[in-house]
Amino acid sequence: MTNATKKYLDSYKVVCPSLTKEELNFIAERTSTSELKSKTFYLKKDQVQREMSFVYQGLLRSFYIDDKGSEITIQFIREGEYVADYMAFITQKPTKFYIQCIEPCILVNISFLTIQDAYSNFKNFENYGRKIAEAIVVNKQNRIESFLFENAESRYLNFIKQNPSLVNRVSVTHLCSFLGIERQSLTRIRKKLQTK
Repeated sequence: MTNATKKYLDSYKVVCPSLTKEELNFIAERTSTSELKSKTFYLKKDQVQREMSFVYQGLLRSFYIDDKGSEITIQFIREGEYVADYMAFITQKPTKFYIQCIEPCILVNISFLTIQDAYSNFKNFENYGRKIAEAIVVNKQNRIESFLFENAESRYLNFIKQNPSLVNRVSVTHLCSFLGIERQSLTRIRKKLQTK
């Protein structure tokens, strides 16, 4: 078993400690590992995502292209997280998003069909799937509320607080896009914070 697969299985046990050795082996036997270079697309608009991937190493971003041709970053996906357009994945419909590697990545992949088999054969996997789905809903709701109830400075400060390891790993362009602010505004915010 590779280090990447072991880390992936460990992540299952963190979320759902009741998973048995048999259940974990069921998953371990059905995973694959892949390596992607920086700037490689993991997923492109209109593709159907047949596998979900766990990030063992690296960083990706999810984005869409607006009607002006601008890339709007909606998510950064780092070690220990899943790479997926979750709604499109669970419905097996074409995605509206792009997912691209920011850094070289090592991914552990599991197919949609394997996940469905795990749900059908093992009750603990249903529990695991529910917990992951709940976490995704909470993250999406927090992101929506940040745009509704926080100003640009608060969004930036919260990003730094919640993602200290990402600050030096993402470009200013991608960060501004994610936060929904202009580059000049971020420069002003940073200068203001330095003088405090």
